[in-house]
Amino acid sequence: MKTDLSPDADTSLDLEPRAALDVLRAFLILGLTSFGGPIAHIGYFRREFVEKRRWLDDASFVDLVGLCQFLPGPASSQVGFSIGLLRAGWLGGLAAWCGFTLPSVLLLLAFAVVAPHLGGTVGDGIVHGLKLVAVAVVAQAVWDMARRLCPDTRRAGIALASVAVLAFTTTVYAQLIVIVLGAALGWGLLRGADAPGTSSDVLLNTPTQTALLRFRISRTASVIALVLFCVLLAGLPALRHLTDDRATAIFDGFYRAGALVFGGGHVVLPLLQAQTVTTGWVTSTDFLAGYGAAQAVPGPLFTFASYLGWLSAEQTGPWLGATLATVGIFLPGLLLVIAALPHWQALRTRTSSAAMLAGVNAAVVGILASALYSPVWTSAVRGPADFAVAAIAFALLVRWKAPPLAVVALCAIAGATGLA
Repeated sequence: MKTDLSPDADTSLDLEPRAALDVLRAFLILGLTSFGGPIAHIGYFRREFVEKRRWLDDASFVDLVGLCQFLPGPASSQVGFSIGLLRAGWLGGLAAWCGFTLPSVLLLLAFAVVAPHLGGTVGDGIVHGLKLVAVAVVAQAVWDMARRLCPDTRRAGIALASVAVLAFTTTVYAQLIVIVLGAALGWGLLRGADAPGTSSDVLLNTPTQTALLRFRISRTASVIALVLFCVLLAGLPALRHLTDDRATAIFDGFYRAGALVFGGGHVVLPLLQAQTVTTGWVTSTDFLAGYGAAQAVPGPLFTFASYLGWLSAEQTGPWLGATLATVGIFLPGLLLVIAALPHWQALRTRTSSAAMLAGVNAAVVGILASALYSPVWTSAVRGPADFAVAAIAFALLVRWKAPPLAVVALCAIAGATGLA
């Protein structure tokens, strides 16, 4: 039995500004309190919008999460945008994104301003402690994602093949090559419904009885969003080479990172590292310190881009750099959601689509495992004491489920006191 949650019956309410303000208030509270990464964010959303506010039912919520897991980009932000869109139209989608994203952006920009003044032994120690946070958090992400996305030998093999390709490939398109390889291997190896753990329901972790979501998005708007996504993805690199302008380069680099990252959250780390550290815009130390600080703030991890944009904008000014980076990294995921919403109900039932997604997810595990070694491990762990602090932080996150904020504080204290 399918549930039709079309908003047409309540269009007059949804289109009123007060409905968008209601969305903004709800997501602003979440933006200030949602610690724990994208998986935790989905839990917060379900509690707030399914159980408390009843803006949609469980089946509809799962259907929406399935869509956002299928697409590149920050899954939790895409789910939030879609809920706002469903509740209050286009203005509601914008309100949801702003409320959930801006608190994290402002906190990380504040850190970008303060970080250069953290000189001396204590300041350097705090920065080093934040780099060790990155080691623990990325290791936890690899651990959790490998168990969830590589539960059998086929998907584990795809992940290992991705690690091997990245180890011997130096091109800036290495991550894209791995993602395409993962999709191809998934299509070839995981399509058989009779193979263990390869049915579409298992791969997507979705129920067989799905909800029917209807958004006020015309097919014309869907096509425009998809065309705009492709034009920007193909055209920005050409414009970057023609103009040699730092502002264009920042928007292009962060847009491509947002467009090519599958799995969201920590998987964006190697893409951002390639766009900022490899190009010389940001030092490796500043990169990892900011990544560690990003674990201490609520909201989507993709706002790490705001911090990097601030540091990258020597020629354009920090505010413009942060704005371009923030819009650039979130825009592709939101465009793809708009493009896919009218068609998702039919697409997600295809076994071939589910198999390709499973292959991509396995490849993402390999990408993140490679990033765990370089630049995270090689830049942060300098000796046995560093390893001990990182290992304790990892155990606190995985075994004792300690709040990320507490782990950040522990590592910062260890660095400031000279224990690491």
